[in-house]
Amino acid sequence: MVSLVWKVVVFGILAAGSQGSLPQPRLHRQVSTGRYDLSADLESVEAQSEKGFQEVRRGGERSVPLQRGARKNADIYLRHEGLRYDAATRTNCKNRPIDLVFIIDSSRSVRPVEFKKAKEFLQDMVDSLVIGRDATRVGLVNYASTVKIEFLLNTFFDKSSVKQALGQVEPLASGTMTGMAIRTAMEKAFTKEAGARSASMNIAKVAIIVTDGRPQDKVEEVSATARASGIEIYAVGVDRADMASLKLMASQPHDDHVFYVETYGVIEKLTSKFRETLCGKDDDNGSADIDDNGLGLNDRKDDNKRVREGNNGLDPCDQGHNCQHICVNSGDSYICKCHPGYILNPDKKTCSRSDPCALGHDCHHICENSDASYVCKCRAGYVLNTDQKTCSRSDPCSQGHDCQHICVNSDASYMCKCEVGYVLNPDKKTCSRSGTCAGEHGCQHICVKADDSFVCKCKTGYVLNPDGKTCIRSDACSQGHDCQHICVNSGSSYVCKCRLGYSLNVDRKTCSRLDACIQGHDCQHICINNGVSYNCKCRVGYILNSDQKTCSQEMRSEISEDACMCEAQIVFQKKVQSAIQELTRKISELSDKVNDIEGTFQH
Repeated sequence: MVSLVWKVVVFGILAAGSQGSLPQPRLHRQVSTGRYDLSADLESVEAQSEKGFQEVRRGGERSVPLQRGARKNADIYLRHEGLRYDAATRTNCKNRPIDLVFIIDSSRSVRPVEFKKAKEFLQDMVDSLVIGRDATRVGLVNYASTVKIEFLLNTFFDKSSVKQALGQVEPLASGTMTGMAIRTAMEKAFTKEAGARSASMNIAKVAIIVTDGRPQDKVEEVSATARASGIEIYAVGVDRADMASLKLMASQPHDDHVFYVETYGVIEKLTSKFRETLCGKDDDNGSADIDDNGLGLNDRKDDNKRVREGNNGLDPCDQGHNCQHICVNSGDSYICKCHPGYILNPDKKTCSRSDPCALGHDCHHICENSDASYVCKCRAGYVLNTDQKTCSRSDPCSQGHDCQHICVNSDASYMCKCEVGYVLNPDKKTCSRSGTCAGEHGCQHICVKADDSFVCKCKTGYVLNPDGKTCIRSDACSQGHDCQHICVNSGSSYVCKCRLGYSLNVDRKTCSRLDACIQGHDCQHICINNGVSYNCKCRVGYILNSDQKTCSQEMRSEISEDACMCEAQIVFQKKVQSAIQELTRKISELSDKVNDIEGTFQH
């Protein structure tokens, strides 16, 4: 109670000293960067407030009611002096229910103390909202080179749980894949399964992105898709954040959706701005509630009260209506209105998506419909100028890239390079710390790191030359083989062959002696193997001709002795001769087999 009285006294002094003429606090926006600065207003407030105190000391105290602007400036002055509101003077934000998803950058460039400041900023925003199952729902997407959904819209339904969960979030890793984070939020966080409410409930979907870096992936297309799906995007840039990329992400108009602060240490400057955006500016009761049509809820309540009084206490919209989007009470009846981005059809009930571009535009290149207005875009290789209408040839790197280290412009595109001590990976985007082999090593085929140096190796089928770097096709046979007779090089391998008179066995390695007669011969009568070849012989009663192949019948000699005896001798001699020939043939075959066996053992 003492604290409250003291504040009333201080407010009275400020009002008396300045007669309600303290300057209205303004949140200055620097045109070139979109930055906000409260310092000028605070200095002005201090100066005039000090003047008021001096007048009091001189006896000039007057009892004048504190006007709205003066009270707000006194508010700022007290905060600047380190005084804080208690529960009696600080009111909750009576914001309309929204589905709110924070998308927070936790890449390596965000130091731990800075990440803590970012979380405190989000906690302060949550602290001023009405959180609940039927009020505002909050989700969080954490990202760096990967994306992690920390909690969904249907995870927590009370303020303390949301703030506690925000405080426990840990940073991820290197990289700034902002486009991937926006896509994840659109496809997984703003879904019915995740707790997002249906479009028929007219509950806004809002994403607030907090980042300190340049996106390493494409954000323009995925952001446009997210906005087209009904998600309103706010982009908050800190320190090294790229303003062009923030504008590619955020909804229109950029003046209301793109913010920048110099460091995380002063990010709390934006808390009041977002409070105004989500809750409406402070009025005499501490807040002014704004409905979907931009009407103050207090005004709407008064209007509704008058309508009900003139309609037997009944609300026409509550009694049933046929408006496709929004029903607005109008005296004893109602009128229909449409959501942003739609226009009312001639039937005054249904709505159609508006086409602002078709109604005329001043875009240099491309006009693209965006909600109830339009945005200008440029053809490939061009970038939109600061007037948001004309185009200039683009600096591709400044438009957002996915290079891990250095982006180098190359005509209408770009190429990635690495910092000293790193080499570009095969994906032409990321970098790895360089080793000896990663530099100029001179190996024709393969470089293998060995301690602080390297060795060269060759691909299969090649051998290293004496210079230790180049390779030649290898002599497979000279490297060792298992052929019984002959090894023949065949590309990077070899094949086995046999010497004359032998054939290769089915194992393709060993050899067996050929049976020349079986392989084919031109003997008229009898073929007899002879080592690696064969001889021709004739049957009994024939002699071999001079060609050593054909046979002629043998001439019989004159018989002067007893015919019977001679005939018997001749028969006997023929039998003996035939038996000798057959025995000779068998001995020859046996000899060949013995030689084959001996040859096998020798190899």
